[in-house]
Amino acid sequence: MLNEIETQTIEISPSAAQAVQNILTERNLDGYALRVYVSGGGCCGANFGMALDNTFRDVDTTFDANGIKLVVDSASLDYLRGASIDFINDPVKGSGFVVNNPNQASHSHGEGGCACGGSCSCNN
Repeated sequence: MLNEIETQTIEISPSAAQAVQNILTERNLDGYALRVYVSGGGCCGANFGMALDNTFRDVDTTFDANGIKLVVDSASLDYLRGASIDFINDPVKGSGFVVNNPNQASHSHGEGGCACGGSCSCNN
């Protein structure tokens, strides 16, 4: 049985919600939700992934945010508490979704650089 919670665990900006809704409408994906999950880690902490999904499992938690149904598996939930998803449309950098997580360990790319050689994005 799915756990549905009323407390908003992950925030999704209006622009990100609109981008997800546009994709769902464009692809005619009724009944789909945005699944957010941990997809490994690195020196910066956990990396996050997102997918459109219509298969929900007993270990999933679902909630609504800005009109979008979000799904998070139980293993990823603790990593994502308090995170926010935004959609950036920058003419120079391009467009895409960004997960900002206040629980992410502080990581500096100062003079010493990143221990992983810069292969990760600390902003996710």
